[in-house]
Amino acid sequence: MMVILSVAALVCGVLAGTLDVLPGALDFLRKHTGAVLYVLMFSVGISVGLHRGLLQELRRHHVKILIIPLGITAASALGGVVCSLITRMPLGLGAAITSGMGWYSLAGVTIGNLAGAQAGSIAFLSNLMREIISFFLIPPLAARFNSYTCIAPAGATSEDTTLPMMIRYTNEETVVLSVLNGMICSALVPVLISLFCSL
Repeated sequence: MMVILSVAALVCGVLAGTLDVLPGALDFLRKHTGAVLYVLMFSVGISVGLHRGLLQELRRHHVKILIIPLGITAASALGGVVCSLITRMPLGLGAAITSGMGWYSLAGVTIGNLAGAQAGSIAFLSNLMREIISFFLIPPLAARFNSYTCIAPAGATSEDTTLPMMIRYTNEETVVLSVLNGMICSALVPVLISLFCSL
């Protein structure tokens, strides 16, 4: 259902922008992209704050909680560099786009502000595709490999939109690590995007 809603929202947004059916709303969004970004960051803060017993989980899992998100972050940035070489895009921009780690709303807005509308659109679509593809990858990964591998494609979304898939196809420990991974990756996304865009 989430995949259908994501695709439907994207199609409706493209139609609204193309047909200019909501000129007032579109002008407001253009003029207040920074405010939209702050609202998204505030929402992440709320999400982090709602997780009770977070410190106890951090103590219990020790190094595991860092290995997974750091591996995902490094692999995402490396994938962006490889894609940059293929598409002849600046290396920093390619790494910035993939450093969205599935958080398409933040990546699209932030990169759009820092590198232009075209780069922001690419960031939005590539990170949206990552999230959608994650929904299809998690079940076979859980069946053929260990449950930790399911966290990798989800990236920053492992604490929210793809979490129901984790709950359904993995175990309790993986779900906890998935939430922690999503929180760490989400905290890294704006930092990495700003860093790579400045290169």
